[in-house]
Parts: sequence; C-alpha cells; structure tokens
Amino acid sequence: MQTPRILKTLLVDDEELARRLVREYLKSHTDIDIIGECENGMQAVEAITQQQPDLIFLDIQMPKLTGFEVLEATQRQHGVIFTTAYDQYALKAFDQHAIDYLLKPFSQQRFNDALSKARKLLDQTDPAIHAVVAQQVQKSDRILIRDRGLTLAIPFADIDYIEAQDDYVQIHYGGKSIMKTQSLSEFEKLLPSEQFVRIHRSVSVRVAAVKQLERASKDSFQAVLHCAAVVPVSRSGYDRIKLML
Repeated sequence: MQTPRILKTLLVDDEELARRLVREYLKSHTDIDIIGECENGMQAVEAITQQQPDLIFLDIQMPKLTGFEVLEATQRQHGVIFTTAYDQYALKAFDQHAIDYLLKPFSQQRFNDALSKARKLLDQTDPAIHAVVAQQVQKSDRILIRDRGLTLAIPFADIDYIEAQDDYVQIHYGGKSIMKTQSLSEFEKLLPSEQFVRIHRSVSVRVAAVKQLERASKDSFQAVLHCAAVVPVSRSGYDRIKLML
C-alpha cells in the first residue's frame, strides 16, 4: 500500500479565528502537516519563499499585502486555496477564471471538497492563477518585486521603462533599476495597458515618462525620457506610442 504524501501546509489569514477554524477542519486530514501560520502578507511572502509549502490556504484581504500581491511577489501559481469574505471584485475574478475558492463562512463539507480538488492539482501550474493575479495587480497602483530577501513595492508612476535581458526584465524607476526573473511579455500583463506600451521588441515604456520621440536614423526612432534615458523605438512601436501621446 502506497504511503500517502504528507503535504506541507501554510495558513495565511489576518484573523486568528479564521486560522483556528482551518486548523480544526484539517484535523481529520492525516496527510496535512501545518508548517506555519501568517497573519499578514509580508509574513506570507517570507514563509512561502523559505519553506516552499505544498499547499497554502490564502486569505485575500490582509494588512500590508493582499493575497494577490503575495502570489505576485512569490510568483506562486500552484497549490493555493483562496479563502475570502465577500469581496465582489475578487469573487468576480475567481468566477471569471474558474478558480475554486472558499467564501467565509464555509462548512467542513465545502472545505473538504476544496481540499480534494486541490490535492488533484498539486504541483501543477495553474495559468488561471497567474491571470487572476495579473488582473488584480493592474487595478492597484504598484507592483511588487523581491530583491535580496526584501519585498519592494514600486508605484507604477515611478517606473520609466522596462527592458528585456535574456530571461530577466530590468525595471528602471526613480533613478534606480532592479532585475526580475520574468519575460517581458509576462511582466507586461501586470502593467496597466493605458499607462504602458511596447515600443521595441525589448523595451516597454510608461507613456507619461516619454519627453519626446526623435528619428535616430533613416529607418529608426528613439524615445528621450524625462529621466534623460534614451531607448530604441521600432516602426510598429512608434505607431503604437503615437496613438497614446
């Protein structure tokens, strides 16, 4: 007989009562090992990064970081069971992307059903999670980046441009820059499309950061930014940004 896999499980909720209820519901599930509890989003980012749990019960509305921002910062896209009180925007996003969630207050039976579904999908990247996180991040005014163990919140309004660097993107903001392991195409999904535009195969720019467009040669253009940076502009990128200036 095959030994059941023990699932390292993290509970994330700012309400102690809510965490206690999940602990109670988990008592009958002998394959669950609760490795930690977090009462805010920052703690959750650290715990997920360091302990790599198999399963996370994740509240949405929390101090410091929302559940969506926790997933954005950790780039976690699997093994998540969302728990939330009524939040029409979050629930609409879950329904739109067919993501299962536990709406508080929930019963033991509903909890068991969600856990059973999650067990079947463990370790499988779920594109729906990335889609719903991207959708919710675009509605905020900042983006979260992990850098040397710290979580930085960078306002969209501070970003000048983003540059593709092999498997990374380099984000230039406020006279500084930071690298993130992500393709430019994936990173762009997190940006509000009314503020940012791809102007070159390797560059996206915040439209308001552009001071002027110049012809660089007979067949090419460049953008001069208010921060004094100069970035290349392709023919198609020129057409796109002209419509937004």
